[in-house]
Order: sequence, then C-alpha cells, then structure tokens
Amino acid sequence: MPSSPSDLSPSAPSRPSWAARLTEWLRHFWPAPLGIDGKERLRFVVGAVIGVLLTAWLSRWWAQGNGSGPWMVASLGASAVLVFGMPSSPLAQPWPVLGGSTLSALVGAVCSALISDKALAGAVAVGLAIALMVPLRCLHPPGGAMALYVVLTSGDGWHLAAFPVLFNVVLLLIAAVVYNGLTGRRYPHPQRVAPKAAASQGGFTASDVDAALAHYNQVLDVSRADLEGLLHLAGRAAFQRTLGELRCADIMSSPPYAVEAGVSLKEAWALMRLQQIKALPVVDAQRHVIGIVTVADFMRLANLDTHEGLGQRLRTLVMGRGGQPQTVGEIMSHPVQVARAGQHAMDLVPLFSQGGHHHIPIVDDVDHLVGIITQTDLVRTLASAVQAR
Repeated sequence: MPSSPSDLSPSAPSRPSWAARLTEWLRHFWPAPLGIDGKERLRFVVGAVIGVLLTAWLSRWWAQGNGSGPWMVASLGASAVLVFGMPSSPLAQPWPVLGGSTLSALVGAVCSALISDKALAGAVAVGLAIALMVPLRCLHPPGGAMALYVVLTSGDGWHLAAFPVLFNVVLLLIAAVVYNGLTGRRYPHPQRVAPKAAASQGGFTASDVDAALAHYNQVLDVSRADLEGLLHLAGRAAFQRTLGELRCADIMSSPPYAVEAGVSLKEAWALMRLQQIKALPVVDAQRHVIGIVTVADFMRLANLDTHEGLGQRLRTLVMGRGGQPQTVGEIMSHPVQVARAGQHAMDLVPLFSQGGHHHIPIVDDVDHLVGIITQTDLVRTLASAVQAR
C-alpha cells in the first residue's frame, strides 16, 4: 500500500516545553567551578590576607599622624581578589588598578562637586568612570565602587582621591608584586604576544585570534597572550586525542624487506626494484638492525665523474668493477635511527620534518626488526585523520 504524503514528510522537531526552557535558563545561574586546586586556593587566600592587612596597618599608621578621617576604602577588598586571585587578568594589572582606582576617585570628586543630588551624582560618576577607563586601558571593576564611594562620603573628594584611595592602592600593588613573585606568579603579567611568537605554527595565526576577538566584541577577563596560548593548547589536545594514541605498529609496513650486510649490491638493487622500495634495512643473523641502504646510497657511490648515463653508472656499481664496493655492508648508512613498535607515531614527526630521515625501521622490545615507516606512511596517516575530522 503506498504511503500517504504525510508519511513521507519528515517530522518537525518538537519544541521543548516551557518548563524545560525555564529549567535550562535557570541552570545559567549556577556557576561553573573555578578549576583551581587546594594549593592555589590557599595561595590566593593568604595573599589577600597579607595584602589587605599590610595596607590597613600602614594606612592607619599614616592616618594617625596626619589627622582623622577614613584611612581605608572597602573596594580595596575587591582589588585584592583580582591582584592575588587572578594576577594574569587584564583587569588586575598595575596600571588598571592604579589608574582605574585613582581616576574613578577623581571623577567621583568632580561629580560630587557639580551635582547636588547624590543619587544622580553617583550614577553619573560610575558611568563616566567606565567611559574614561576603557580608552585609557585602565578598566578596573572596583574603580566603579571607588567613584561611588567618593560621591557618598561626606568630605573633600579631592583629598580622598589622594588619601586613602591612592595611598591604599599603591601599598596593595607593592604587596601584590612581591607576594605573586614569591609564590611563582608573574605579576605584572604579559598582556601581549611577543612578535616572534605571533605567527605560531598551529591551526590558526595571531591575526585569526585578533579577528575572533573583534567579532566577539566583549570584554574578556583573560589576557590576549593567555587566550592565544590556551587556544593552541586546546588545538594540541584535540590533535593528540585524534592521533596521540596511534602507535608505530599501527602504520608500519610489515613484514619489512631486509638484507644482511654480506648480500651483494646486485641482489639488493634487484630486490629494491622488484618491490619498488627505496630503502632496505640491513640486519644481522638475529635480525637486529645494523644499518640501512637506500637509493641515495647507490646514487652517491655511482661514479659521477664518467660521461656515461646515470643508468650505466648504476649498472657499473651493482655489477661490480675493480675498486668498487661489492656488498651492502660497504655502502650502508650506520648507525641507523630506529623506533619501537609501541612508540607513539607522532614521536616520528620531528625525525622526518627536522632530522632529515625518510625511512625509519621499527623494532620490537628485543630489538628485532618488525617493520618500517616511511614519510609517505606518516603523511597518509595524517591526511586520513584530517579528513575524518
């Protein structure tokens, strides 16, 4: 019985219910884990305690000798979270902390002097502080609190900008530089990629990262250099996941053709031509690799000074002539680079790309020859992996 049109049409995907959509939306409020271990958490906490404590002690001591008034600002606690907990963040670097806090305090002083309504003055101060921090490259979230603090605090806003704001921030930064350095964190943290590292040999370039950031068009709490580094690490991990478990035994040619050192050049050349191969491992009686002979070895030892053609010179070499080598052992290259069957295939990439090797014999755990891998084998494997992705 023929099917009706309704039977043939693909069923439309059902929309999730409002309850499912609400549940998914509510999940966005649940934060992801920070991804730091207990040691880093302790380093973070101890740094914040030390930084705030030293700043408080010295600020209080200074205030006692220079009149009464506030000697510390509460937003310094937020700055401590950034400089000790996220010392690599662009928002936690010395210039954003110093410039953003001080500039915002000055903005708060101006708004407080010009606008009588504290609610309006506070809102304008926060907005204007943000508007100035962005182009001046000193965006610091506690800066918004600093602007509001100056507006809401009764007193001389210009004086507050110098003390306690500037005084507090300078002390906290000194503590952060010393503490982060002693605990293995670079602070100030580099925010740009060095020119020589900009064109990285990966799946993307530095300009690709810049284009992605321009398209994203939002403030990221990670440095440009760290972001590119993380992307390269992610790409390397993906590559390792795809090819990292591949062993030499998975791609080698086996069983391999091989000859012993006493085999004549004529026999070796005939075998290479018959099997259409460009290299022969040379083994001893126990099949331990002692060398390798390649087409290049034959070419190199052919008498290139004669006026004969290349074919005639090779025939002269393999057929033998007075003073010419007669056996494979006389022309083989040794010692020879080998790899183990259980070794990761990716370990061979530097040998082929930088070491100048074209054929690598593969041995087992007792050094017996079990296979051979060529550049072609490795390239074919890489191409298959790329197509699979």
